[in-house]
Amino acid sequence: MSQSGTTLILIMAIAVLAPLLAYGVGRRLPVPLVIFEIVLGILIGPDVLGWAHTDALIDGLSELGLAMLIFLAGYEIEFGKVRGDTLKRSVWAWVIALALGLGAGVLLADGFHEGVFIGVALTSTALGTVLPVLRDAGELHGRFGSVVMAFGAVGEFGPIIAMALLLSGRSPGQSTALLAVFAALTAAAVFWALRPRPPWFSRVIAKTLHTSGQFAVRFVFLLLALMLGASQALGLDVLLGAFAAGLITRLVLTGAAPESGPAVLEKVEAVGFGFLVPVFFVVTGIEFDLDSLLDGGRTLVLLPVFLLLFLVVRGGPVLLLAPRDLGRTDRGALVLYSSTALPLVVAITTIGVDDKAMTAGEAAALVGAGMVSVLAFPLLALRLRAGAGRKVPPRESITESESW
Repeated sequence: MSQSGTTLILIMAIAVLAPLLAYGVGRRLPVPLVIFEIVLGILIGPDVLGWAHTDALIDGLSELGLAMLIFLAGYEIEFGKVRGDTLKRSVWAWVIALALGLGAGVLLADGFHEGVFIGVALTSTALGTVLPVLRDAGELHGRFGSVVMAFGAVGEFGPIIAMALLLSGRSPGQSTALLAVFAALTAAAVFWALRPRPPWFSRVIAKTLHTSGQFAVRFVFLLLALMLGASQALGLDVLLGAFAAGLITRLVLTGAAPESGPAVLEKVEAVGFGFLVPVFFVVTGIEFDLDSLLDGGRTLVLLPVFLLLFLVVRGGPVLLLAPRDLGRTDRGALVLYSSTALPLVVAITTIGVDDKAMTAGEAAALVGAGMVSVLAFPLLALRLRAGAGRKVPPRESITESESW
């Protein structure tokens, strides 16, 4: 059997094993599914057992998984909950975090370009990891959940825009112009998405939803391909196209097929979370530079430094600009949720290593810090609110509804 075949079998075996481990461990301690996928990827990778190695095929599937991950992140954002004064505060909190992150990144890095990668990664929020916790706590649709949604949404969208502007290798003016063109294309797509669809559109969706036709699912992937193609044609990062495709897809399905929308999303998530996204995270583990981390020195020191910077860079401005109606406990929990970061950290460091702007050791330290934040920060936030008399969900339910 070829190396690609062996590695793919091992990746899918981990994709099956990881939910079982998450469920079993979750009875005692909620551990996000992505942690098991990355750790098991490290285990089968070159630095430990040496069973799995990446090649063009595996890397291609991993890139598709990354695009799908960002697409689903875009789909998760509910515009009705992200608006008004809370939205303004969340935007300004992220802008301040970007300034702090860039400053910290440049100080820690060997060059400006590398510092930008680090700085942007420090401003991200793992909204997809936080949402299931809030949902199981029954707080997703309350005031606190809406605030977390707003700050988390900006913490996902902001870094993607920053990557397009700062990490493209072009001048700021040229990047801004191309981004404006892409924004115009996206706005046109949003305008089209908001227009009433002809009656046959929703009928075809409903009629083929449980047949081999799967019109809606194919239509969603067409939208994703079109937005990926548009971003690539303009020389922008494909993550921007994937994120925009997620936003547009929500608008299309909400307007054209509100009754079938949830079922369509389930099918798209099945492709994403059932196949492509696990491939991306397991490959991240396979390519994780464990040797650099275990050798000590600068890489090992950077891990706790990055973890602290997640709280300072991302959490500090959130604490400063949190809505005034939130109490001290809620502000502290908001800081912890907003400082939880991993998926975009993995995406940014992957691009940084591929562009040779970051070393594998620095990427390992950032990803390691992100893994610790995903393990610790949401749990601490739950305990903090529980101490103030808020309801804490059962441990099993947190892991069972794990997204990414």
